[in-house]
Amino acid sequence: PPPPPPPPGTALLGIGGVPAERDLGPWLLALALLLLAADLLVSLGLRGLLRRSAGGGAGDRPAGGAAGGRGRRAAGAAALLGLGLGLALLAAGPARAQGSAQGSAQGSGPGSGQGGDSPEAAALATRLAYVATGDAQLDETLRSGLAGLSDYVNRRTAAALAEPMAVDPARDDLSLYPLLYWALTADAPQPDPAAVAALNAFMRAGGIILFDTRDEGSGEGFAPGTRAALRRVTRDLAIPPLAPIPDEHVLRRAFYLLPEMPGRFAGGEVWAARDQDRANDSVSPVIIGGHDWASAWAVDRNGQSPYAPIPGGARQRTLAYRFGVNLVMYALTGNYKGDQVHVPAILERLGN
Repeated sequence: PPPPPPPPGTALLGIGGVPAERDLGPWLLALALLLLAADLLVSLGLRGLLRRSAGGGAGDRPAGGAAGGRGRRAAGAAALLGLGLGLALLAAGPARAQGSAQGSAQGSGPGSGQGGDSPEAAALATRLAYVATGDAQLDETLRSGLAGLSDYVNRRTAAALAEPMAVDPARDDLSLYPLLYWALTADAPQPDPAAVAALNAFMRAGGIILFDTRDEGSGEGFAPGTRAALRRVTRDLAIPPLAPIPDEHVLRRAFYLLPEMPGRFAGGEVWAARDQDRANDSVSPVIIGGHDWASAWAVDRNGQSPYAPIPGGARQRTLAYRFGVNLVMYALTGNYKGDQVHVPAILERLGN
């Protein structure tokens, strides 16, 4: 049932309006450079290299006037250098983030390749994909979320992910993508036979679908009706029996060791295939949760995170990114970390 209306005199405000976290790193580094320049000026002043002679004429300058002039010029150059470096650092962070966001905006339509190329361009690079929902705001969150995750994976691992792509399972070739993110909406239709056949073939070939109901911990308050939509969407799909992901599952240690797998929301279970299928290297073709991971990964055009993780803040966002890295590694390498040869190293890191 829909949530009850708010009491009279109250208003519902979207949490997306909460001010985003600000990265203070460039500011602090610029401040350190300015303090370094100030320290240099003080040092030169104490050594007498900044004092002018009492007389104003050239003939009244002491013998060390030339050295003093050089000292003043050096101090001025150092100060200008410090200011220039500080301003460059302040401008570099937002510029890089904005450039990345503008680049991520390419290929946001269903079946569109990076930079407007044909869908076959997806075969030239590894990239993540998401099912276009028809909701412009949600689709933008999915695009920016997968773009943010791709950038994080590229910086933290040896993987090289291109910009994410929106797909329509009934029309686009899903075999080009290792991972398909499907965020459910209340009005999500049941896939037609062509889409069902394509999705089942995708899973049989080793692809992974991440279903996200985006309602964990809120009693469907944030996304009412998505659990019913999940049942409707998956009705004809060949989904194996599912179970909560246990502590020893490969997904928890594919790259990072994860005690939990939060997104924008924390708590609750994440579900995967209960039984191991050797045909696909024991990789679960389906992962289901309601943690709204895309919102936790999302980065806007100013390089800020527009959605606040609940309730863990920055630490929870870090864990969400780490879960995303594990998910990508799981999709790319399969059950590699389940090999017994890695058990001693993992036990050593766990302190056992």
